[in-house]
Amino acid sequence: MQHELWPGTHVPLGSTPGPGGTNFALASEVAEAVDLCLFDESGRETRLRLLDFDNGVWHGFVPGVGVGQRYGYRVHGPWDRARGLRCNPNKVLLDPYARAVTGEVRWGPAVFDYDWAAPERASQLDSAGSTPLALVVDPTYDWEMDHRPGTAYADSVIYEVHVKGFTMQHPGIPPELRGTYAGLAHPAAIDHLTGLGVTAVELLPVHQHITASSQARAGIGNYWGYNTLGFFAPHDGYSAAARARWVGGQVREFQQMVHALHGHGIEVILDVVYNHTAEGDHFGPSLCFRGIDNHTYYRVDPADPSRYLDTTGTGNSYNVDEHVTLRLIMDSLRYWVQHMGVDGFRFDLATALAREDGTFQRLSSFFALVDQDPVLSRVKLIAEPWDVGQVDSYAIGAFPDTWSEWNGRYRDTVRAFWQGQRPGILGELATRVAGSVDIYGPSRRRPHASINFVTCHDGFTLRDLVSYEHKHNEANGEDNRDGTNDNLSWNHGVEGPSDDPEVVAARARDVRAMLMVLLLSRGVPMLLGGDELGRTQHGNNNAYCQDNAVSWFDWESVDEGLLAFTRAVVAMRRAHPVLRRRRYLADPGYSVWFAPDGSAMTTSMWQQPWRQAVAVFVDGTVAPDRDAVGRPLLDQHLLALVNGSAEPVPFLVPATNGLTATGPGAGAAAGYRWALQFDTSVLAPVVPPPTDAPLRAPGTTVLVAPRSLQVHWSVPAAGS
Repeated sequence: MQHELWPGTHVPLGSTPGPGGTNFALASEVAEAVDLCLFDESGRETRLRLLDFDNGVWHGFVPGVGVGQRYGYRVHGPWDRARGLRCNPNKVLLDPYARAVTGEVRWGPAVFDYDWAAPERASQLDSAGSTPLALVVDPTYDWEMDHRPGTAYADSVIYEVHVKGFTMQHPGIPPELRGTYAGLAHPAAIDHLTGLGVTAVELLPVHQHITASSQARAGIGNYWGYNTLGFFAPHDGYSAAARARWVGGQVREFQQMVHALHGHGIEVILDVVYNHTAEGDHFGPSLCFRGIDNHTYYRVDPADPSRYLDTTGTGNSYNVDEHVTLRLIMDSLRYWVQHMGVDGFRFDLATALAREDGTFQRLSSFFALVDQDPVLSRVKLIAEPWDVGQVDSYAIGAFPDTWSEWNGRYRDTVRAFWQGQRPGILGELATRVAGSVDIYGPSRRRPHASINFVTCHDGFTLRDLVSYEHKHNEANGEDNRDGTNDNLSWNHGVEGPSDDPEVVAARARDVRAMLMVLLLSRGVPMLLGGDELGRTQHGNNNAYCQDNAVSWFDWESVDEGLLAFTRAVVAMRRAHPVLRRRRYLADPGYSVWFAPDGSAMTTSMWQQPWRQAVAVFVDGTVAPDRDAVGRPLLDQHLLALVNGSAEPVPFLVPATNGLTATGPGAGAAAGYRWALQFDTSVLAPVVPPPTDAPLRAPGTTVLVAPRSLQVHWSVPAAGS
């Protein structure tokens, strides 16, 4: 078919359908010429030379081309691996701004820009038919009836989940929708999320991604999705519409999923990977960025431009020093908010995005752009605050005020305390539970800067954390060398599954204790999807390649007691404003920490390495937050009794009057008695506490079982 070519415009980048045709625009400073390649359904190619070049962008308008058109680019220019120049017109390249992608990589020598037999020579093989293609799509969606939940950080409970893993074996989801965005939008899926009480799903990567050649050769997949090829395109492998051959239907399906979740008060946060791409190291394939403008998109090694600087552990690092790359990231983020409806982002290896001249910069260009952006500055921004660089790799607490961070120190402290093998960690636990003021307070950030978690996708599930002392990653095909060895896990004397009732019960109690600590802590709690079900990965702590029953939720083997407990604890957090205050638990007047004998904890007592038990009183009335119309959010007082030791500990219920610095609550608490709400040592089904349950008065003794917590709420005494 013959096509005309008109000049078009250099903005916006990507393919933009409009009346009478589509505008195409590709940024490349190094290119000497660019061919737009249009493909029909049979794979036949039509090449159109883009003749116009403005502001670093090659562009053209093609009349008669519209939604559904498959296309790619061939870039003519210098090829010299020694100098890091990788233009090779024999390679069909994906549009970096592709809104939808079709097709897969067919691994072989054709998708590499160098000759396998002589890597110093450019490949002469044509990659057409072996690489994914972009699709022209219309991303407009009627968001007028959509209501973004806009949940405050302090009120949020995040649920980290994989679209496919959550839905793949759910019996309530129709088979044709399992593993898809439509499956996650199905009432059966939403019922579980709303019943659990979470306010946001944090989706593992849904940008278009591929399986690396080494994994493909080994017969394993890229389940987690941290191998991005298209930063604007929803992954077509999670689309029921794409399966049904609706060209580009994954875009609408994703939008409908977001709309459905919003309709039930659930925000959508995307785990995004802008620190590297799927093209790997300097020996990787030429699928997109490398062949378009290698020096622009990647950090090349100044000492050897044929290689990359790698602060991500993946072979390459995205070059955020370049304005073209920064623009792509910003355009991508805005696109997902404005056109796809998402409510925030969790940035993988976020430290890599703020490296300038090799070092982490709190005032980096990337942070500055996000902070001033009228769209992005209003959504949730969550950093994984580390990368694998040789300097400044662990930047926890160093991100800007508008950001929150995955708090790895919280995770490690909670695990270490309940593991019970690190003396003197009680004070550290209290600091983490109180909101990690030592990390975030110096920069005057709120407790919600801390995203608290005990488990996440990368590591053991909560059940496995208390069932395995060692990783068991043999199924990954790397002789169990992959995955961290430092898990702070324990197995109660049996490695893996056990039918010993005492072992099973001990593990269940530990799981409940850690969940309770998580939901009581200041900051934003994040649950790993499936932990509430008792999900196991059989000791695999690096299931990145396990796109199978190892990673998928087993809905036929749900721990119903644990699920009921988790629902009840989340409901408690959402019902009590005192657990969701925007101020640190350690702020004056909020809390007092007590030893089991009822005396207030002193500095020297915190430093005693043998201490494993502590009580905390939290005042429900001191400097309360306010609701939307300014009314104070008053609450009951909280008394939590924590016993991390292997023996039962008697706690003297403390007299709290006069011990807090400000507010009426502490003084009034002397006239209160305490009602037990939760005891994590009790594994019976969770039910509302009986109204005739005994109330504890100050000065009475409460026995707390080994390795457990009790949570008590205040009840006014008669006549008080």
